Amino acid sequence: MQNVLNALRALEELAVRQPIGVADLARAMGLPKSSVQRTLVTLKEAGWIRPTGSVPTRWVVTTKALHVGRHATDELGLRDIALPVMEELRRRTDETVHLAVREGSKVVLVERLETSQPVRIILPLGQNLAVHASANGKAVLAADPQEAVERYIAEGLREFTDTTITDAARLRAELARTRERGWATNSGEWRADVSAVASAVIGEAGLPVASISINVPTSRMTDEARPVYGALVNEAAKRISTALGRAHEEGDGG
Repeated sequence: MQNVLNALRALEELAVRQPIGVADLARAMGLPKSSVQRTLVTLKEAGWIRPTGSVPTRWVVTTKALHVGRHATDELGLRDIALPVMEELRRRTDETVHLAVREGSKVVLVERLETSQPVRIILPLGQNLAVHASANGKAVLAADPQEAVERYIAEGLREFTDTTITDAARLRAELARTRERGWATNSGEWRADVSAVASAVIGEAGLPVASISINVPTSRMTDEARPVYGALVNEAAKRISTALGRAHEEGDGG
């Protein structure tokens, strides 16, 4: 059992730190280099990771992880429902559009449609987004029950940039504004060069299951563009939520 847990942990660490060599991964995990090397060989044989071809050898995650993740979100047909809406949103804005899903207490990026503009935001699929410092995360958190918000705040609000909201009262006020206008904003709060607006996708239980966002370089997120993009993602999220509810009704035979 411990070997399995070590392999899963190695995969998670590698996904965050890739590309990474065995020595650095062993230090990050606090395990002997020989044990981590055996784990990497096992993950490679199973098709989860591959070497980059550099010397010394460094490792990256393969697309197998993405395929498994997509199967998880496809249980509700979320991705299939969201993609046409995302395509239209990208066409109307010519900016990068992201779909993120709720995964326990995390928000994870699962789909991306890129802008045609040369300066763009590229985040890896599978990326965990900082909940209080990303538009996707704040959109989901704002749609959560208040007790869930308080549990999140109690865990501490990590600072990522100079503009990250680390004060609990300020975050509560920001979430209240998000609920009022229907969309969340991020002005370089997670990464200084990334700004975004996002709205939550609501599932059949009335709770957020995902969020959709427009992500742009901070230099392109003007005061004029932000509310326009916010209205567009709010409309898009509502369309996905409605279609998701219809899919559940049809699946239940209703």
